[in-house]
Amino acid sequence: METIETDYLLIGAGAMGLAFADTLLTELPDARLTIVDRHGKPGGHWNDAYPFVALHQPSTFYGVASLPLGAGRIDTHGLNQGFHELASGPEVSGYFDAVMRRQLLPTGRVRYLPMSDYRGGGRIVSLLSGRETQVNIARKTIDSTYLATSVPATHTRKFAVAEGVRIMPPNGLPDLWRAPDSMPRHFTVLGAGKTAMDTILWLLGAGATPDMISWVAPRASWFFNRRCVQPGREFFEDSVGGQLGLMQALATATDAEDLFLRLEACGFMLRIDRSIMPGMFHYAIAAEAEIAILQRITDVIRLGRVLALEEDRMVLAQGERATPPGTLFIDCTASAVERRPPVPVFQPGLIVPQMVRVPQPAFSAALIAWVEANVEGEAAQNALTMAVPLPDSIADYPRASLVNLFNQGLWGQHKPLSQWIHDCRLDGFSKTISAVRPEETARIAMLQQFRPAAMAAMANLQRMIG
Repeated sequence: METIETDYLLIGAGAMGLAFADTLLTELPDARLTIVDRHGKPGGHWNDAYPFVALHQPSTFYGVASLPLGAGRIDTHGLNQGFHELASGPEVSGYFDAVMRRQLLPTGRVRYLPMSDYRGGGRIVSLLSGRETQVNIARKTIDSTYLATSVPATHTRKFAVAEGVRIMPPNGLPDLWRAPDSMPRHFTVLGAGKTAMDTILWLLGAGATPDMISWVAPRASWFFNRRCVQPGREFFEDSVGGQLGLMQALATATDAEDLFLRLEACGFMLRIDRSIMPGMFHYAIAAEAEIAILQRITDVIRLGRVLALEEDRMVLAQGERATPPGTLFIDCTASAVERRPPVPVFQPGLIVPQMVRVPQPAFSAALIAWVEANVEGEAAQNALTMAVPLPDSIADYPRASLVNLFNQGLWGQHKPLSQWIHDCRLDGFSKTISAVRPEETARIAMLQQFRPAAMAAMANLQRMIG
């Protein structure tokens, strides 16, 4: 058995793991890092994603701090026209491969073990050969897999599928051309989240008509308006104004429903069907143009979750529904980021990266790495990195918002960390705000409203969550 020595052992080479590694190696120039991952390439779940997946937040906010993702372009056509580019799945996969090959491995301080499983106790097992490696960890283990990501191609279905039912994850859709004689006559999309939305938009863009699509959406969802999360001076009024609208809504809302209606009124939130009060919020981001296209689907089935698929019908939690002949079911029911209870980020000998600012996993992991390198003592480290509880229902959002605000308030009082945030590529708005010129009086007036609005928001949120 081979034995290796390392300062840090990082489990998982996905977005959070690589963002952590990149910042840690920058802040600790002598640190040695071993990365173990089950995939054959870096990038985590991006290796398993459907071919037409893309980021739903600007590329500017994603990846690792030391290497830009994309070229900072504004899209000139398509549903994202007028906004900062959204990297496609293949672009993101190629980017993370470049991060490993160009940023991490050339330091000479990184050992990368793909197709390997960490079994605990410093024991690493190759998935190909079964060969074992013992790693002696001088400092800490980083488990970047706690917020596990589930995608359609790899998740386990929670419903029964009868023999003869045609079903696939969205990964298989672009290959339907290979069998033109068995082309589906109808598509039923299962799931209410961003994957289902992407799938419907792809189907319509590929030539399907709205009447060919049924959408099983057990819950309606709210979405951030992409217009309000754009970096750069040209989007100041939308982005900074949107954040101010968020603070003012958090400061005045009487309950969760009232909060989301206020956010919709100021343009910060979107929903597909204005006749339904959505109960779900997962930090998904959508453009108004995407919402308008999705509104063309009229056969939206809201009878709860799928329990079973049979040859001629669906069995749902609140009833049954006949299915047209020639139906292809598209399984988009994977949970994306699993809702696990927050745990302390810093524990004895262990770091568990979680989101400390939502919805930014890469930024969160990079900040946690900075804290590890620059802040002494577990208590002080945890004080700066309180994990935000990820909401499922809209009732969860006030608590998540309170932790988010609390963290940012503490960061603002920590001068070295505050400066790092300002300089970090993954922070989208600090540079935009600091670039405001003295003669821009309207923008200065907007910024002056933030502090009192944030203080009022924190007070009201504490009241809302009891």
